[in-house]
Amino acid sequence: MDGRLADNIVHFARVLRKAGLRIGPAAVTDAIEAVQAIGIGDREEFYVALHATLVKRHEDDAVFDEAFRLFWRSRDLVGKMIALMSPVVTRHEEREKRKAGETRVSDALFAGREDPRRERDEPDIEIDARFTASGSEMLRKTDFAQMTSAELAAAKLAIANLVLPMDEVRTRRFRRSNRPVAIDARATMRHAMRTGGALILPRHREPKTVHPPLVVLADISGSMSQYTRIFLHFLHALGEQRRRMHAFLFGTRLTNVTRQMRQRDPDLAVEACSQAVDDWSGGTRIGETLKEFNRLWSRRVLGQGAVVLLITDGLEREGIELLEKEMDRLHRSCRRLVWLNPLLRFEGFEARARGVRAMLAHVDELRPVHNLEVMADLVAALSGGARRGAGDPRRFLLET
Repeated sequence: MDGRLADNIVHFARVLRKAGLRIGPAAVTDAIEAVQAIGIGDREEFYVALHATLVKRHEDDAVFDEAFRLFWRSRDLVGKMIALMSPVVTRHEEREKRKAGETRVSDALFAGREDPRRERDEPDIEIDARFTASGSEMLRKTDFAQMTSAELAAAKLAIANLVLPMDEVRTRRFRRSNRPVAIDARATMRHAMRTGGALILPRHREPKTVHPPLVVLADISGSMSQYTRIFLHFLHALGEQRRRMHAFLFGTRLTNVTRQMRQRDPDLAVEACSQAVDDWSGGTRIGETLKEFNRLWSRRVLGQGAVVLLITDGLEREGIELLEKEMDRLHRSCRRLVWLNPLLRFEGFEARARGVRAMLAHVDELRPVHNLEVMADLVAALSGGARRGAGDPRRFLLET
């Protein structure tokens, strides 16, 4: 092929690979041959040729669309770049909503590029960092609400790489076992029938263990939206390994977002959750939403030793009588109730609010949820490897 088109297709494939698409050398060769076969005459045909050869999964469509729009000379790309570099602050209503996959594509396109204005002669400064904290360690302890966009992207990647909890519970069902745990009479006789009863070899079985259902109730009010959005990425990584997971978002009403969280792409899953609710970053009615959950969803999702993660600050705006009653009912319906409260990031936190005190009496554990370090502790707690006494809510009741 004449010109630089083949080189541009190769570079475009590299951008897609950095953005998360699974593209090999054979797919790049097929893309070049497909474009060579159809010729360059129509932008839509060019898009279809690249999409048919480079996209292998349905969940990569949004990322490919955004990369194609930015890479192949979109008409408004120059205007957007000028708007980004301009010091004039645009109004909130004029800002265009970010599309799914735009952040990942932008990072893949402009990774490694430096601002030319910074290329000037500066004296070399040597810094002795032997006794300072590393960047990864500082990121683990940084509050989610205080992170920059680059730090949030790194935090999402670290959350996806967390070791998932390996908690398992025994069921009343059995499975085959090679260890002499218990004799499986039915399997033994079935195997003996193959030889007419001339040879009877014992078969064994053992109790079957499964991951218990994990149910998440996350507050999306104004004070909790940032923490809930980050925690949804953790739930997405968790849901890829265990299917029995149910997610609910509540503010002034309860919304089931389990189906939205099953999308393969984490950005698309979180975006679908935000579109499914109408009260994101609004008010909160904890008691009323817990009542709705107990009435409509409790018996459906809280069976077989379910673990419930309740993410809220506990600042109830209404009366606490209903909140205390519904918390007690929720606690009795599940095997383990863990309350994740971002207010625990403050060292002087005390359970003085009426709603907080009403909830403390009906939870098994109280843990923070404001940075990567405490989320790693949560994974250890769900796996049963947390230190004894950590997360005990009774210490806050005794202090007050």
